[in-house]
Amino acid sequence: MRCTAYYIAAAFIALGAPLKAATFNFVTDPFAGSDALTTPGRQVVAGEQFISFSPGSDVFAFSLGTFNVSNLSFANNTIANIPANGVNVIVLETFDDDANTATAFGAGNAANLIAAQVTTTGSGFFIYFNSALNLPRLVYSTDLNDNTADLKILARLTNLTGQSGALPSFTSANFAAVPEPVTYELLAFGGLVGIIAHRFRVRGRRAD
Repeated sequence: MRCTAYYIAAAFIALGAPLKAATFNFVTDPFAGSDALTTPGRQVVAGEQFISFSPGSDVFAFSLGTFNVSNLSFANNTIANIPANGVNVIVLETFDDDANTATAFGAGNAANLIAAQVTTTGSGFFIYFNSALNLPRLVYSTDLNDNTADLKILARLTNLTGQSGALPSFTSANFAAVPEPVTYELLAFGGLVGIIAHRFRVRGRRAD
């Protein structure tokens, strides 16, 4: 009986029971319903999620194929200390006066700083602190190296309003890839096979 309970629990875990406090999945086309990709020049698409995010426990999870990235490589620093290559997830601690901007520091300002620093072409993500909204936002860029690349605001972190000092607390553990659906199916199947195999072993012992 205990073994049966164990296998059932394992199957539920395999079916996707959360291991983190909260996981925010991004799995759909970020520019769906927008003509941003066919409009000349940089387009900044809003319509972001308003979420409460704890850097100490929560996770942003991305469908890598949907966002045209093969992996997630993380950096968190001021712009001068962001690596010039090999990163596609950036937490930008530079903001507002640190960037010597005369106007409110927005997604475009952050993207321009990153484009001037990063030397490799490729899409990616960044978090910056919006000085007008007074909170961090998560953004997707079609090319971190291009200061004309289209941007999609993915999330507004409303619980961190007024907390620019929270940016250094983000780590690579806050960013993950969403497993392909087949992964969940195979894991769940494995759990069910375990249950069936156990029952056959029990019946075999009884027959003996």
